[in-house]
Amino acid sequence: MKKLFFAVLFMVATLNINAQSGSPEVLKEVKAGDILQIGRPDAPSFKHIDFPRANTIIKSGGIANYKKMEGVKVVVTDVKEKKDGTLQVKIKRTDGGRFFGIHSVVSADLKNALESGELSGI
Repeated sequence: MKKLFFAVLFMVATLNINAQSGSPEVLKEVKAGDILQIGRPDAPSFKHIDFPRANTIIKSGGIANYKKMEGVKVVVTDVKEKKDGTLQVKIKRTDGGRFFGIHSVVSADLKNALESGELSGI
C-alpha cells in the first residue's frame, strides 16, 4: 500500500512540475517593435527593469519619480538571450521622451518583469 501511495504521489508531483515549466505566451512572441506597458511593481521599487538608482538620477539632473513610470507605453528595441537563458530586452518610450529626463533606453529581464507585473503586453 505504501508503494502505491508513493507512486501516485510521485506521478502527481511530476505532472505538477511539467505544468508549471511553461513560459507565458507573450514571452515567446516578443520581438523588436512590440509595444508593452510599464505596470506597478510588486515591491516598492522596480526589480526587473533596470532603472537607475535615485541618487544617480538626481546627480544627473533628472527627477527621480518612479510612480510616474506606471502606465507608460514602451517599445521593445532589442531582444537578446543571455548565456544563462534569460531574455534581456531594451525598451524606450513610445512618446519619444526620456526616462526620468536622462535615459532614452533602459534594459529589462523580460520573463521576470512580465511575471511580477512590471511589464505587461498590450
